[in-house]
Amino acid sequence: MTSAPPPPYRLVATDLDGTLLRSDETVSERTRAALALAAAAGAAHIVVTGRPVAWTRHILDALDYRGLAVCGQGAQVYHAGEHRLLTSVTLDRRVAALAVEKIEAETGPLHLAASRDGLDGDLLVTAGYRLQEGPRPPVPVTDQAELWAEPLNKLYLQHSRLGDDALADAARAAAGGLVDVTMAGEGIVELLPLGLSKATGLSLAARRLGVKAAETIAFGDMPNDIPMFGWAGYGVAMAGAHAELKAVADEVTAGNDEDGIAVVVERLFG
Repeated sequence: MTSAPPPPYRLVATDLDGTLLRSDETVSERTRAALALAAAAGAAHIVVTGRPVAWTRHILDALDYRGLAVCGQGAQVYHAGEHRLLTSVTLDRRVAALAVEKIEAETGPLHLAASRDGLDGDLLVTAGYRLQEGPRPPVPVTDQAELWAEPLNKLYLQHSRLGDDALADAARAAAGGLVDVTMAGEGIVELLPLGLSKATGLSLAARRLGVKAAETIAFGDMPNDIPMFGWAGYGVAMAGAHAELKAVADEVTAGNDEDGIAVVVERLFG
């Protein structure tokens, strides 16, 4: 009797927003079935998101997701089944404050938000920061010094005049030697610990799973997914992805509302 052929990839890594999740923050039955098909062939599915754990847990629980997840732009490796944080990298708060000072010297005042470390880390926001709806109410602060009071995993920047791409470019030019800068979505420019990316967290999680980079296929939609594509054996951008990600993708699939992940997974594992 012949044995089943090995799966084309052993790990399917998916971003959440704009990728795995549809616009209404649900996952379609077709995509669920496609991921189940990959699992039956021996491939694991791992969520890799810019959201910190505190803003990801409710989604993973609703999906009945029990595996590892990479959260906080690679800063956190989280075991969803055990509701346990396995690894966590924090942003040096003195370095972050200096980076903000250098950026503001070039751009003028910034609107800031800070993601505190931990399973239940609060999101602190200064006046003027435009916040997307989330599972936890933000904590408003009136004194910027409050942002640095406890350990952080990242800092969010917004500007009253500059668009996301321009703000990210300005931040890199002013403070690129101190922090990493990424753009994760509309209105979401982030400062991260130097050298940290989704690839960092994904490589740690993959090592725990015994999977190599070449055995990984990754799906994403924003520039923060570029390092993940660089690490994985194959990178697939969604139809609505940022141009910078499409430029480095091996393939562009349908949009997140048109089962783009399922289109590729069905072809590879079906």
